[in-house]
This record gives sequence, C-alpha cells and structure tokens, in this order.
Amino acid sequence: MSTAEPLLTLMLIPTGIGCQVGGYAGDALPAARLLAAASGCLVTHPNVMNGASLYWRDSRIHYVEGAALDRFAAGELALRPVRSQRVGVVLDAGIEADLRLRHLQLIEACRATLGLDLGPVLLTDAPLEVTLEQGPSGSSWGRLQRPDALLRAGERLRDAGATAIAVVARFPEDPASEALAAYRSGCGVDALAGAEAVISHLLTDALQLPCAHAPALRALPLDPRLDPRAAAEEIGHTFLPCVLVGLSQAPDLVPIDAGARASSTAHALASGWLHPSRIGAVVAPHTALGGSAVLATAERGIPLIAVHNPGVLEVDAAALGLTALSAASYSEAAGLLLALREGIHPGALSRPLLPLPPLQAWDGGERAGDPRAGAGHPDGETAAQLR
Repeated sequence: MSTAEPLLTLMLIPTGIGCQVGGYAGDALPAARLLAAASGCLVTHPNVMNGASLYWRDSRIHYVEGAALDRFAAGELALRPVRSQRVGVVLDAGIEADLRLRHLQLIEACRATLGLDLGPVLLTDAPLEVTLEQGPSGSSWGRLQRPDALLRAGERLRDAGATAIAVVARFPEDPASEALAAYRSGCGVDALAGAEAVISHLLTDALQLPCAHAPALRALPLDPRLDPRAAAEEIGHTFLPCVLVGLSQAPDLVPIDAGARASSTAHALASGWLHPSRIGAVVAPHTALGGSAVLATAERGIPLIAVHNPGVLEVDAAALGLTALSAASYSEAAGLLLALREGIHPGALSRPLLPLPPLQAWDGGERAGDPRAGAGHPDGETAAQLR
C-alpha cells in the first residue's frame, strides 16, 4: 500500500452511452475500488457506484451527483465529507400502489438493517411523466413532463430537514422491445440512464444538495441468457438500496465564493474538505472525453488518463486537441495513478525511453533546449499544451 499522500482523482463514466465498463448497474464498481486503492481518494458519480440492490461503501470513495461533480471540476464547489446525511425520499405519484409499497418497505429495511437516517418520504403532487428518447449517436436521453412537481417535492423535503434527496420516478416499460433484449444480452445501451441524469441534475442544480435517482419498474421475466453485467438490476424489487447507501454519506456541496477564492481555499483545505485545487488526475473512457469535467480540468493541466472503454460516442483526445495518458484497462489506469501519486514520471515506465533534446546555448530569450519544456507534465507535454 502506498504511503504517499492521497492523489485526489476523478473517475468519470458518462451514463447512457453503452460503455463496456460502467454501461450497466454497478459493473464499474470493481474498477472504482481499484482506482480508490491506487489513488487514496476517488470522487465519482452514481452511474459508477449504483448497483441496484448491490452497493459497496469505501471511505476513500466520494459519491457525487454528475452535475455537482462537473461544478467541482470547474472550481465552483468544494466537497465537505460528513458522517451521515439525512436522506429524504421523493416518490413519483405515478407509481402504482403495490410498487409504491415495495419501495416503502425497502426504505424501512434500510433503516432497520443498515441504520440509515431516512425521511421524510414524500409523494409528488402530480405524476412526473418520464419519457425516454435516444440521441443521434445512440445514447439514451429522456424528458420530465412535470419538473415543477419534482422541484416542489424536493423543496418541501429540504425545508423539512433532509440534507440529501433520493428520487424514485415511474419509468415507462416495454418488456418486448428489441433494445431491452439487446441490453439484457450485453450489447445495448441503458435506455433509462439518460432520463435518470436529467432528473438528478435538475434537483441538484436547484437545491444544491446531494441527489440521486432510482427508477420504479416492474420485474422482468427470468432470462437464462442474461449477461452477468445486467444481473444486478434483476435480483430485487427496487433499484433504491444503492442510492440510499450512496447518499447516506455523500459529501456536502459547498459553493466557492468567486470573490474570495484564496481565503475559501485555505479554509476548505484546513477543514479537511476536498477542494478542486487538489485534483491530481482524471480517469475517463477514451472516446467520451467531451464532458465539462474533463475539459475544465484539462484547461488547468491536470493529468488525464484515457482508458480503453468503448461506447457509442467517438470523442477522443485527438478530436479535442487534448493530451492524455493512454491505458488499455482500468488495471493499467490504476498503475498510472499510483505512479503519479508516488511522483514517478509515467514516461519512465514505457519503452523505448527517448533521450532528451540536444542541449542548446541560451540566446537570451526562451531556451529552446531546456529539458523542462517537455518534462513539466506527466505525459511529457507541457501544461500549456492542455489549455
């Protein structure tokens, strides 16, 4: 185990784009656990951590909703670790009575068996009416016909003392669809994920509280050919357990005062908060690098590790003019994180090891042969080349 200081790392796997790792409920958890062990401090989002009825708690992993994670990466938020959150739950009025009862029983089970601080539980004053869509790339998307009902419920829970909010919305179903069959067999895109992101982003942005979503769905018929990655979504009556566990210790979202960044940074660091100035690396799929968190950190010269993890997008480092360290797997990405954490230049681990440029005489201006010109960044490029 490394004795070096933790390297605050962002692990990003965009939802609804069919990544081979992270395209299903919780199938990126093993990779997250490995990256947390290598870095000592991992900030990631519910898409990585949510395994439906399955979950994993690790003090080195911080559960942050995607919109809040983007703001953290942009330097607009600090994250304040907490012992526990009081998680309020919004249930969509469109959920049928028997399915609603299953979710209420699950909430009581998490109180009784896991000791979570849960409640109040609130029914929206109108059905949320979720619809599912698909983008031109094949990624999933969706709409919420009654965002006003969701926001009113969230505000009431906040005013009643909830410090984090879980949402359960009734999602449309088509058990006989070809898209669902493809997904269950391991070769499709999660049709629900894009709409889930819309719901959690809306609530997080409006309330500035940790939020996450779980869909309400009927159980599917048993399928003996089920892909192992899809199994977590089929073994329980609800998808809510992982959301409640994740939110129960999700960090508080603390806005950074743009007019007093120096003092707020010093206070955050002295208080043991996670501050964006301490981000040491970002790990993301190699063809999904167009998100705001990747671009914001790249502008600051933070090392980017692009992991081979195909999905339906084709937005790679070359297309964006970014410089990235390439990793063939999350195992290799963990090795690169460990190297960065220990202060080992990743380039020293590859062969051939190219010599430094020839030494040149200083002409009074920029020293073209200064070896620091190509060695200031872990991948052998200058930080300026990432801007």
